[in-house]
Amino acid sequence: MAPPAKIAPGRPYPLGATYDGIGTNFSLFSGLAERVEVCLYDDRGRETRYTLPDETAQIHHGYLIGVGPGQRYGFRVHGPWRPSEGLRCNPDKLLLDPYGKAVHGEVRWQRSVFGHQAQDDLRQSRADSASAMPKSVVISPYFDWGNDRPPGTPWHETIVYEMHVKGFTARHPEVPRELRGTYAGLTHPAVVDHLKSLQVTAIELQPVHQFIHDHALVERGLRNYWGYNSICYLAPHNGYSSAGALGEQVQEFKQLVKVMHAAGIEVILDVVYNHTAEGNHLGPMLSLKGIDNPNYYRLAPDPRYYVDYTGTGNTLNVRQPHTLQLLMDSLRYWVLDMHVDGFRFDLAASLARTLHEVDRLSAFFDLIQQDPVINQVKLIAEPWDIAEGGYQVGNFPPLWSEWNGRYRDCVRDYWRGEDQTLPELAARLTGSSDLYEHTGRRPWASINFVTCHDGFTLADLVSYNEKHNEANGEENRDGESHNRSWNCGVEGPSEDPEVLELRRRQTRNLLATLMLSQGVPMLLAGDELGRTQQGNNNAYCQDNELSWLEWETADEALCRFVGKLAELRAQHPVLHRRRWFQGRPLHGERVSDIAWFSHGGSEMTEEDWQVSFAKSVGMFLNGDEIPPESLGEHRIDDSFFVILNAWEEGLDWVLPDGRFASSWRLVLDTALEEPFVEAGESELVPAGAARRVEGRSVVVLVRAER
Repeated sequence: MAPPAKIAPGRPYPLGATYDGIGTNFSLFSGLAERVEVCLYDDRGRETRYTLPDETAQIHHGYLIGVGPGQRYGFRVHGPWRPSEGLRCNPDKLLLDPYGKAVHGEVRWQRSVFGHQAQDDLRQSRADSASAMPKSVVISPYFDWGNDRPPGTPWHETIVYEMHVKGFTARHPEVPRELRGTYAGLTHPAVVDHLKSLQVTAIELQPVHQFIHDHALVERGLRNYWGYNSICYLAPHNGYSSAGALGEQVQEFKQLVKVMHAAGIEVILDVVYNHTAEGNHLGPMLSLKGIDNPNYYRLAPDPRYYVDYTGTGNTLNVRQPHTLQLLMDSLRYWVLDMHVDGFRFDLAASLARTLHEVDRLSAFFDLIQQDPVINQVKLIAEPWDIAEGGYQVGNFPPLWSEWNGRYRDCVRDYWRGEDQTLPELAARLTGSSDLYEHTGRRPWASINFVTCHDGFTLADLVSYNEKHNEANGEENRDGESHNRSWNCGVEGPSEDPEVLELRRRQTRNLLATLMLSQGVPMLLAGDELGRTQQGNNNAYCQDNELSWLEWETADEALCRFVGKLAELRAQHPVLHRRRWFQGRPLHGERVSDIAWFSHGGSEMTEEDWQVSFAKSVGMFLNGDEIPPESLGEHRIDDSFFVILNAWEEGLDWVLPDGRFASSWRLVLDTALEEPFVEAGESELVPAGAARRVEGRSVVVLVRAER
């Protein structure tokens, strides 16, 4: 179809490219632009340019009849080039639409995609970048959602599963080859069945916003596998589409959400609103940098350079209204149009920075608090960035949950046998009230995790003392050096049966601790399969078998164990309470809602907590003392006694006296080859009797008789 001969004024809103069934409205904000051109491209790459004929409040807009879904386009912004003042407009550079809802193609790393000449950011490049640039795509807004409804799983019943779209199915034998590594691959019944077997209620997808493979990685033959290098915040990444990249990726992603919702599984997106793929002053010019550099990025006192709180070269300027508008419009689009159920914000502390220090009540969080769409979905902060004062665990507003890095560190330290861990462990097991209660939050504010994408897998956590990141090409300098890991006596692979058994037990201990803790457990995809990255704790650039899940060699016993743990948690409200423990008797009961015991059978004293080398503790959870959520509600559950023993040697544990139960029945013992014990086969242990608890193990007993 020939391009239109004329362009009409159109409308300033909505921003981006909006198809209405007849034509498409194009709209772009730029406070610097003297003129903006929209450029259309045909299948052969031929370009037709139109100057957007109207401007409203610094928004340039125009309407083209006959232009519809599948049309590739980009913008050229004519304006000042004064890099020493932070002004970097260059009309020779084709720019992606910040509001584009689909992207076709990848960046071809040629000099033309840089706004400046080689190694001199003050000298303007006049090379046209269009042939080396991906293009934004006009999409169809129509999709049959049918009876789709958000599952609306309450936070306290949530189990999060962090996964990578490509890596999860890239090697899955039951997923058709043409669908592996795609959004469609995740809709396969084998995938859904696996998630259901683990009682997963929400998948947390690593970045699916369109991202760029960094120049430095491409030169080394690597790729940005994790995807924390976003460039278009409303576009699903085209590399994960099985159907095409001319808008098909949007339809395919919507189908993924629809399938997950039908299975009762929520979809949470890991979003990277702290920086973009354009890097620092020597980085490429792909979108925002050429549209309105000082509005979109935080510039240093010398505006030639960028403030970098993220370690990536730039930081988005969330102090500016148009940047805030872009982020909020992106969030609303993914909720309203794509039906996602929540967001995990990468390096969220950087979004809270107003001048330099982190401000918990910054404009971004104020906007989210009052937004009637966003304040209804799940919000998770990664509560740190790399700059001074950036570690903000426990300091986010009441609406938010947080990745609890202190939970991860404490649990790892406890099970590797570090001293002085018991007092903090008690706080982490009970939801970290020391971090979250003072802001009026509940236990679900704590997203508990032992492993995540960034760091060792669970199998590697018990197999390596040191990182082994040589494959990344950075001489093993990258990645965290202090992992709080323990290799159980041998670094890396071992054939020693005692070492292998200890690793299996430690794996079960860590998983059991996670599932028995108050708060929201988060599993890393593949940990239930025994996945290894061969000691690489920073596999961000490993888009290959090192990172992809290996299904053929999956540890089926471990997978069943995780499923049973999750089922135990799901079936018992006392294991996922909605409110904090009070540590005292309630409603006339003789015993507290929670109590702590030493191995001699007596309740822990203050002196017991202060014994630096203590590594064993018992926790009584009273199922008769679950606070009601509504008037007249009385919730009763089983009562449990949980013993955690990180000592190397076993202990003869004396169970609590008859006030707590007259007898107990064994549910779980991680020292056993088959850790879960069926009710009919379970031993009964009377109150006050001793029960052997092996070294480095978790034992769970349920009250058999009052």
